[in-house]
Amino acid sequence: MDIISLLPQFGNLLGTLAAFVVALSVIVAIHEYGHYIVGRWSGIHADVFSLGFGPVLFARTDKRGTVWQIAALPFGGYVKFRGDANAASAPDGEAVREMTPAEQRSTMAGAPLWARTATVAAGPVFNFVLAIALFTAVGMTRGVAVDPLTIGDMRPLPQETALQSGDVLLEIGGIPVPDFENTTGFDDLLNALPEQPRLEYVVDRDGQQMALDGPWLMPPLVTQLSPQSAAFTSGLRVGDVITAVDGTPIFAFSQLRDRVEGGAGTPLALTVWRAGEELELTLTPRRVDEPQREGGFQTNWRIGIVGGMAFEPATAAPGLGQALWGGVQGTYEIMRGSISGLWHMVTGAISSCNMSGPIGIAEVSGQMASQGAWNFIYFIGVLSAAVGLLNLFPIPVLDGGHLVFYAYEAVRGRPPSDLALRIMMTTGLFVILSLMVFALTNDIFCP
Repeated sequence: MDIISLLPQFGNLLGTLAAFVVALSVIVAIHEYGHYIVGRWSGIHADVFSLGFGPVLFARTDKRGTVWQIAALPFGGYVKFRGDANAASAPDGEAVREMTPAEQRSTMAGAPLWARTATVAAGPVFNFVLAIALFTAVGMTRGVAVDPLTIGDMRPLPQETALQSGDVLLEIGGIPVPDFENTTGFDDLLNALPEQPRLEYVVDRDGQQMALDGPWLMPPLVTQLSPQSAAFTSGLRVGDVITAVDGTPIFAFSQLRDRVEGGAGTPLALTVWRAGEELELTLTPRRVDEPQREGGFQTNWRIGIVGGMAFEPATAAPGLGQALWGGVQGTYEIMRGSISGLWHMVTGAISSCNMSGPIGIAEVSGQMASQGAWNFIYFIGVLSAAVGLLNLFPIPVLDGGHLVFYAYEAVRGRPPSDLALRIMMTTGLFVILSLMVFALTNDIFCP
């Protein structure tokens, strides 16, 4: 066996693992810090703040007596509060009973109900705050297209064009250009354009109107690759232009979409233009369950690429309020889509293969990181929102299960018995482990 030939694969594996560990560590650290800081503000003492499990690699004790440590297995973390029997925050009833009233107040078991509720809820809330902050940062960095639609940079294409950066678009193919925010108007524009590879663009260049020759507005250009897609695994790259499918030339992204959807999963031979060179690639579209704006899912054939215009629109930084609102909306959509997806999997409306385990998440982490820092940061936001939501599920062991116990205590005036807590915590642990095994099985056996 040629060891040298395995080095690129080994490097890819290391990159994937590194991206996964970074993403997971950031999310876990924020989640657990939410528990820690709100607990501290509420008068509950933390004995240990651990990033990771297993043998301790590094530890230090702060002035409050909390041990901050990094453990060898970087696949989670925990805060162990005073009076906890373990990292799952199960109370050590015997130890708490031997404490003085002042000491009991600094434990999770002896703290007021409001303090325990706030401390437990803070973990998922901090995950949502992280997601909103990252989505806001991405929105601020990428900006929003200026109006009227203006060319920022021309994307490399196999066809020559007279269009230039800074041109303000007035008409395309004889059709007036609508406001960029008018998505319906742009759909109407695309549907009305003459189906030909070259179009006439009327632009305003430095105050002078001129008619210029240019490519189709939405060419079959790869601007982004979906993780775990046929396009990614086949070797397509961002910036590639697909010029032919099964030997038939194409010039519009819609033509590519029609060939993919009409092929019903048959392999496609693609001719690809990449930085002046022509390549031949073959890929097989995959069935994908896609969420719809009106709710529910629709199954389509996809190869996993995102298209775009023949140029990058000129952008301007949005206001902080606009970017923040976009971050809130993005977080909400992740939560809504996750709940909808889970419900449709349970009811059998979509494939259970849509649930990924640690291997699938690690693979997506590496693929997103390979497409640039901001794509990776956006993915961390998506994962943080999903983790926050998952932790709110009313399953014992998870934060949501603890909140259910506190709701019971608020209604009945007393917490569940120690025996009931042990039974429910054991049941919850069994449920979580079963879901993990199921998701891991999906990673291994699902196409």
